[in-house]
Amino acid sequence: MRDKIIGIGILAVIVAAALLYQFAFKGPQAVTLKGYVGGEKMAFLEDEEVRKILKKRYGIHLDYAKAGSIEMVKGEIKEDVDYLWPSSQVALELFKLTRPGNMVKSEIIFNSPIVLYSWEMVTEALTKLGIVKKIDESYYIVDFPKMVGLILDNKKWSDIGLPELYGRVQIISTDPSKSNSGNMYSGLLANIIYGDVVSEQTLDRVLPKVKDVFLKLGYMEHSSSDLFEQYLRTGIGAKPVIAGYENQIIEFSLAYKNLWPRVKDKMRILYPVPTVWSSHPLIIIKPRAKPLIQALQDKDVQRIAWEKHGFRTGLIGVQNDPKVLKCKSIPESITKVIPMPSPAVMDRIIESIQSH
Repeated sequence: MRDKIIGIGILAVIVAAALLYQFAFKGPQAVTLKGYVGGEKMAFLEDEEVRKILKKRYGIHLDYAKAGSIEMVKGEIKEDVDYLWPSSQVALELFKLTRPGNMVKSEIIFNSPIVLYSWEMVTEALTKLGIVKKIDESYYIVDFPKMVGLILDNKKWSDIGLPELYGRVQIISTDPSKSNSGNMYSGLLANIIYGDVVSEQTLDRVLPKVKDVFLKLGYMEHSSSDLFEQYLRTGIGAKPVIAGYENQIIEFSLAYKNLWPRVKDKMRILYPVPTVWSSHPLIIIKPRAKPLIQALQDKDVQRIAWEKHGFRTGLIGVQNDPKVLKCKSIPESITKVIPMPSPAVMDRIIESIQSH
């Protein structure tokens, strides 16, 4: 009997040691979480360093598909979806309005300002008009109302000293009803036209002009990453100016190290004054996905997000040093920011653009 008890005790110790070894050296048992994410975060989630940290430290494997931010929060949510990761606070608020009982928790993981991407020749023409100004190494749209005025007045590129370019002055964006960058740009545009943050009471004053700007664009891409890729592929002739995220040029400069030296002097990132912040809130739909918040807020994950993918941190008090980046036109901080219109106002803007 005594030998039997000893044997059971030894077996228990072996099992415990095996479990301890598995946890200590192999990490926690991995769980697969399914969700939808904005296209601008795809490269970040495919980063091997990020994948290893999520798996080894938190036991998380992510299964995800690309979707436009507005599309994902207003569309049908399948039964097996654990989380959504759109690219704006507006998308989060729209989700709360339309699906008040579907959210377990939310947290902002990253921030990225809305910027415009252009080219050397276009930037020089806008600088001569007093619309753009170079401060230190960064370019700012210091007279955004004047830029918008060119669009509303149907000015051609040839009217501002660019006969090489065909057609009217435009800022090309993604579809505001599908993609967050287009949605954020439409809100910023409404604010610029009005001269302050647009409310439900003042929206009617500017809505026809906002609709007019987007009507002139014709077909619009559904994804920020697709539009940025087209900007790079088709160049100045097809895409003289586009709206996007700051992180896109940072990520490009690091992902294409051989190509970057040949194009960096031709590309321009222009910071609107004021701009709007695009926050990236993680929306937890299933309780089992709650640990993903802590995993994505891991300091090493946040460091990789900035240094390799250009996302500014979502953690309070943590600064992002632009000196570690290849792209030298990125300012240390974004100070001139205007709030986005309310979700109710943005919903009306989206519906208005969709109806034409």
